[in-house]
Amino acid sequence: MSTQSSPATKIGFWSAVAVIIGSIIGSGVFMKPASMAGQLGSPVWLTLIWVIAGIFSLLGALIYAELGAMMPETGGIYVYFRKMFGEFTASLYGWSAFSVINTAAVAAIAFVCASYADYFIDLPRFDSVTEHAFVWHLPFIGDLYPLENAGVKSLAIVMVVLLTWLNYRSLKAGDAFQLISTVLKMAVIAALIVGIFFSGKGDWHHFIDATAPKEGGALMSGIIAALTGAFFAYDGWVNITFIAGEIKQPQRNIPKSLFTGVIACVIVYVLVNQAYLYVLPVEAIAGSSLVASDAIAVAFGTTGQAIVASMIVICTLGALNGNIMATTRITYAMGRDRLFAARTGKEHPRFHTPGFALWLHAAWISLLIISGSFDMLADMMVFMSWVVYGMGAVGIFLLRKKMPELARPYKIWMHPVTTILFILFAAFFLIVTLYNDINNYMHDRQPVVNSLLGVLITAAGIPVYYYYKAKRKKQS
Repeated sequence: MSTQSSPATKIGFWSAVAVIIGSIIGSGVFMKPASMAGQLGSPVWLTLIWVIAGIFSLLGALIYAELGAMMPETGGIYVYFRKMFGEFTASLYGWSAFSVINTAAVAAIAFVCASYADYFIDLPRFDSVTEHAFVWHLPFIGDLYPLENAGVKSLAIVMVVLLTWLNYRSLKAGDAFQLISTVLKMAVIAALIVGIFFSGKGDWHHFIDATAPKEGGALMSGIIAALTGAFFAYDGWVNITFIAGEIKQPQRNIPKSLFTGVIACVIVYVLVNQAYLYVLPVEAIAGSSLVASDAIAVAFGTTGQAIVASMIVICTLGALNGNIMATTRITYAMGRDRLFAARTGKEHPRFHTPGFALWLHAAWISLLIISGSFDMLADMMVFMSWVVYGMGAVGIFLLRKKMPELARPYKIWMHPVTTILFILFAAFFLIVTLYNDINNYMHDRQPVVNSLLGVLITAAGIPVYYYYKAKRKKQS
């Protein structure tokens, strides 16, 4: 059963770069610097974390560039895992991508987009007593409050539904929206950086001075927590592999677009954070709920603050579209292999898009938006993503042994050294993140063990796999 058949090939190199940049640059760079600054307490470490996370994201992109060029099929990691580890692991990944990784990413981005839109709309919300009157309690995991931020969550769901409809109607329309929104996004961010630096209202001492930098164990814990935030901001580079079967000249364009897109994002993220630090000390960044708006307010006043809020809405809309367009293809590939609902593997007869899979994702994303906060969704998604990225790097060794004769138009730079380094870093990051999550939950610093919640939801995919396997066997 092949996943090779896919919607018509329509995506060129620059559109592929737009998908990568559009998927990566969204909410993270506008929301995560505040929590990262609080976790680190140091402007120097804040900058270093963005660089370190960028380097390891690039190493991951180079690993998946080899896989994407070698197997340019719609479904990305799901397709690779079938060949690396077999059907069970691939199916469990596909379920995780649907239930945790990809949908939680879209939910988190939509939540941020709606939060910035709230700057203009003044969305309604319940009082504190009502918000906490209804609780979803998960034993040994934590509590969820679905009534919190009801107005923001409602707008986030509306945006998801509208962009799902756009991609349902036409791959070409979704592709065009992505290209236009990415160009606008880069122009907006360039204006933000240049405007702040040329405002003359900053202080170069902000790049090195801090009143209470973290030290010792607190610093190590803060570094891991901050890396989680940075990895959320960088996540999305793998999306291009999900739509590999829809890309023109994939053997050339997938590696080239991955390298171009990720490098561009690393440069942008470092520059944006330097712009924040220029006008705000690290302590002010840590205390900001909308750090980009606060930074521009220092540079240009409250009028500039409103402008940047609208710019961020534009940026996050592009990220929303890029993720909705790409990530549904995994569920589509599973449906084609009859390891998920059969309708998810069918194209719309008129629009030639994975219509049912798109709407199924929209429904689940909406539920995640209702149930969780931005930080919970982002942290849960990052943890499970890095489980997958580490497994993919291990799988490179398996594939080179199992399929040495398979053409590899692109080979990983400095393999096996860079691949082993990536695996070791992923293992270290996951172990320490799990420890931090449990420790923070036990000391009432966070309401949910985000990493364990992601593992629990993923484990629910085991009976799903055996159900569809038995159903396929019966039908055959």
